[in-house]
Amino acid sequence: MKLLGTDTSPYVRKVRLVLLEKNIPHTYLVDPPREPGSQVARVNPLGRIPALLLDDETCVFDSPVIAEYADTLNDTPALIPRGDALARMRVKRWEALADGIMDSAVAVRTERIRPADKQEPNNISVHNNAITRALAYASEQLGNKKWCEGSSITLADLALASALIYLDLRQTERDWRGAHPNLAAWFARISERASVRTTLAG
Repeated sequence: MKLLGTDTSPYVRKVRLVLLEKNIPHTYLVDPPREPGSQVARVNPLGRIPALLLDDETCVFDSPVIAEYADTLNDTPALIPRGDALARMRVKRWEALADGIMDSAVAVRTERIRPADKQEPNNISVHNNAITRALAYASEQLGNKKWCEGSSITLADLALASALIYLDLRQTERDWRGAHPNLAAWFARISERASVRTTLAG
């Protein structure tokens, strides 16, 4: 299978982390959708990344669907709990929280790259406030636990790591580590994983 994406997309990073943690053979292709010759729009009607192309050319999109599909391919590890509806909900809720942070950070980034006279400060404030609340919630939910949910790594951890990496990339002024030392300690640990180091290397 082939994964189409870019190195800066947090949604692509989340999917890459899933594939890497589960040791699923795949080829990662950097394919910015807006570049001439990109095949993203040809395979994904939404024209977005990540797009996972299966061997029969079936395209799987978007990131929550890809992550859930990939998790069904083997159980080592099972990143989304099986057989426990509440645990599964909590992991998927973590993913929704992390994706929401990503969504708002992307919206802020989109506003900030517009000409100054075309920016909407209120839109920036709304999304930055949402990120601030989401980080506080994540910090409270995580506490001093090693993992976001249960006793081993799950999709929750991979999604949250992807969101925090994107904040480091696009919101360098945000001191989320100072505001939430427990998140900082957790992130330092997960950043040592081979999967995370691989995605950070490009």
